[in-house]
Amino acid sequence: MGKLQLSGKRDYTCNVFFGLGAGGLLTAILMAFGVLLPGPAVAASLPDTIDKVRPSIVAIGTYLPSGSPRQRFRGTGFVVDNGHLVVTNYHVLPTDLDTEKNEQLGVFSGRGRTGKFHKAKIMAEDPVRDLAVLYISQPLSALKLAGDKQVREGTEIAFTGFPLGMALGLYPVTHRGIVSAISPMAPPQLGARVLTAKMIRAMRDPYDVLQLDATAYPGNSGSPVYDQHNGEVVGIINSVFVKGNKEAAIQNPSGITYAIPVRFVHELLKQARQ
Repeated sequence: MGKLQLSGKRDYTCNVFFGLGAGGLLTAILMAFGVLLPGPAVAASLPDTIDKVRPSIVAIGTYLPSGSPRQRFRGTGFVVDNGHLVVTNYHVLPTDLDTEKNEQLGVFSGRGRTGKFHKAKIMAEDPVRDLAVLYISQPLSALKLAGDKQVREGTEIAFTGFPLGMALGLYPVTHRGIVSAISPMAPPQLGARVLTAKMIRAMRDPYDVLQLDATAYPGNSGSPVYDQHNGEVVGIINSVFVKGNKEAAIQNPSGITYAIPVRFVHELLKQARQ
């Protein structure tokens, strides 16, 4: 581009357009007359993404008609597929139900006092990878799952769920962070006295999990981890690194959270659809 001459309007105009070529000249003329040209698509802001995600977040728990309280909260889940399927953690499911008192497994949808209970049925389970899929008869708004390709370290993520259960009511809470590492899910060799059957199975068949630079709390188990910009689910919260005893997870959280990659959710959904 030539040197700008500010002494006169004619010289200034000629020098601005010098070297632009026909296409650049046309663009400059249109801009000068206030004609807006289409630009690249802009990623959604986090508040917009949360608005899109929130209707698909549900609480997982049980309902006991004669109990006090009637509702018992156990974790978080999210709706996928055709709106009838809900993904959560295997460890969130109750080990047994009081069938004599008609205790029911289900999910709680909605917000605050407008919450609604949906009776649920277990469709598929993966105890090793800590995943489960439930079925509800009334369809709800579903989230989109990302593809099987591994998410990259440094990706900006968020997750929405119920960090302290019903203590905060049926109001989904969002936390954000990044994928800080992708590492194998294999427990450290701390001695046979602390190894459980689940840990032993995991060591025999290690798989990569997402380590998040974000803080989750008891109750966030089963929360979807999604891309901040498009809302696609890339993983599911299942554990946190605890410094000290269990109470420390609330009083002094480590800020290190782990999530199961979404590719394992895809595998379990195939089983659930069968």
